[in-house]
Amino acid sequence: MSSRPALLRRLGRYYLLYSIGFVSFVGLLAVAEQFGLTPRWIGQIFLFSTIAIYAAIGVMSRTSDVSEYYVAGRRVPALFNGMATAADWMSAASFIGLAGTLYHTGFEGLAFVTGWTGGYVLVALLLAPFLRKFGQFTIPDFLGARYEGHFARVVGVFAAVLASFVYVVAQIYGVGLITSRFIGIEFEIGVFVGLAGILVCSFLGGMRAVTWTQVAQYLILIIAYLVPVGILSYKVTGVPVPQIMYGTVLRDLGVKEQELFSEPRENAVRALFRVRADEYARKIADLPASLAAERLAQVQRVNELRSQGAPARDVSAAERQLRDLPRSPDEARLKWERVRQESLARTVHPPPHAEPHPGHDRAARDIARNNFLALTFVLMVGTAALPHILMRYYTTPTVREARSSVFWSLFFIFLLYVTAPAYAVFAKWEVYSSVVGSNIASLPHWVASWGKVGLVRIEDMNGDGVLQLAELTINSDAILLLVPELAGLPYVVSGLVAAGGLAAALSTADGLLLTISHALSHDLYYKMINPAASTQRRLVITKSQLLVVAVVAAWVASMRPDSILFMVGAAFSIAASAFFPALVLGIFWKRANKWGAVSGMLAGMGITLYYIVRTHPFFGGSMAEAWFDISPISCGIFGVPAGFIMIAVVSLLTPPPSPEAQALVDYVRLPDLHGRAPTGENGL
Repeated sequence: MSSRPALLRRLGRYYLLYSIGFVSFVGLLAVAEQFGLTPRWIGQIFLFSTIAIYAAIGVMSRTSDVSEYYVAGRRVPALFNGMATAADWMSAASFIGLAGTLYHTGFEGLAFVTGWTGGYVLVALLLAPFLRKFGQFTIPDFLGARYEGHFARVVGVFAAVLASFVYVVAQIYGVGLITSRFIGIEFEIGVFVGLAGILVCSFLGGMRAVTWTQVAQYLILIIAYLVPVGILSYKVTGVPVPQIMYGTVLRDLGVKEQELFSEPRENAVRALFRVRADEYARKIADLPASLAAERLAQVQRVNELRSQGAPARDVSAAERQLRDLPRSPDEARLKWERVRQESLARTVHPPPHAEPHPGHDRAARDIARNNFLALTFVLMVGTAALPHILMRYYTTPTVREARSSVFWSLFFIFLLYVTAPAYAVFAKWEVYSSVVGSNIASLPHWVASWGKVGLVRIEDMNGDGVLQLAELTINSDAILLLVPELAGLPYVVSGLVAAGGLAAALSTADGLLLTISHALSHDLYYKMINPAASTQRRLVITKSQLLVVAVVAAWVASMRPDSILFMVGAAFSIAASAFFPALVLGIFWKRANKWGAVSGMLAGMGITLYYIVRTHPFFGGSMAEAWFDISPISCGIFGVPAGFIMIAVVSLLTPPPSPEAQALVDYVRLPDLHGRAPTGENGL
């Protein structure tokens, strides 16, 4: 027992010195910027120095011990496991996407904050301590033991791989976004540069290396998150505590919104977008003739420019427009419908930031409220079912520390989530008061720099040379990263934010890649294909699977699949519908059996995937096919109840589980004087 306090003191001393060193490093870069260090160099120094730190921790933590590689030897103290879990949790969606979502949706975006934090209550009450007492390494391990056989394990492996893969693609996409913007390389190259930083930790030391790296990453990301908005709060209000002061700015923002929404030129621009939407609707209705006419008109324009001796730049632009035309009526329908929807979105004013469940009538407000509640539910249940989060509670020494670890996780997550609404309000205030209404020719340089990576778009719809709100499009994923530039802060602050975003994406990606590789190597290969495999062979298989999955995920991310937040939401819905009913009933209901669990997991996951394909435009779906007007991101609202119902019905219609499986339920839930699992179940 005496070694535990000594370990805590030693770890606390190491990470305190690390934090002081990092803050000093940022201070030195700030001084260097004043002496002429260029933004490009600052971005590169931040990127490569932080990756070097993570790599060093990964090298120092390398191991060939199975227990160390899978669960960090079950020796991680609750405080530090909470910090590592927070970093594992604070993905690119939380760090990069949450502030942007709150910026665009206002009150409605609080569903993310409520759902993600509330989920940890479910983790603490329903899952973490019981899974820790069970022991072993993975979630499919529990499913295989509780539901007696490989059938449930295989379904669990598939669900874990699918949910984690969708999630990790979003993280690697975030890495590419940051590296391409801050060190000036192509997005596709940035994806694979970041991949190297991800692999160096998880590949060498598994969960042991990832745990201590994630603690270091959390310290960087929380500093990077709190500093810029604190400075911006001081600039706007004179008080550097944004969590308290943003209410005052929110009140002023409401007044500013009313001024902008009633401005005549603003409404005239929105009318022009209505005309564009109607024009695209007509073109879609007239396909394929409209596409042929469009192509003919563009060919004639190119020929006219050439015959008139127009500047090469104009000819090149016309040729590019010709090349970009859809190649088939089906492609034209998809592309033009997307443009029509974007134009329609700009015909209406954004909802007032502080208005709950906005809508033009009662039906619209009801739909908004239902989506808010559905999303909150899915995120809570998804949080409690994510395999890479639940795996973290296998690493604590005791069940009691697993419970404490959940508390610390929530505390460290709270520090970021209580700040995200302030980010959104301060950023929107800066845009509405300092950017909208400006001369387009003299807009800040960040408009052009973020425009190059496709995250900011300006369109002078009425040709008056003045920027109206409807003419400005800022991608949600860019809001947090451009806050320092919005506020006119030194570039070193932008580099700090990028380093924080990179830490968030890398920490979550490490955890997700470990989850996928462990599911494939431990649950599929070792437990089912070759139970006699040596320790060395198991680790080789794990590392090879990790490498393959990482490269495939980076390749998918390089194609820019969708917004970070939607991909993460889809991963939550998949995990919620596949795992939550089976885990909760497996712990609290002895009558649940393998046929019920397998049926429930397949039914829940199947309905969720079907709904995504049916309703999301990326797959050719449409919200016209939605059930109760629920958005695709909340598709788990249908899968989770289906899973519970199917498990209950099928379990009651089939024979009960064996006495050994029912004894496992007693073991994980009740105190055990001998501390042993039922024979043959745990095997530790």
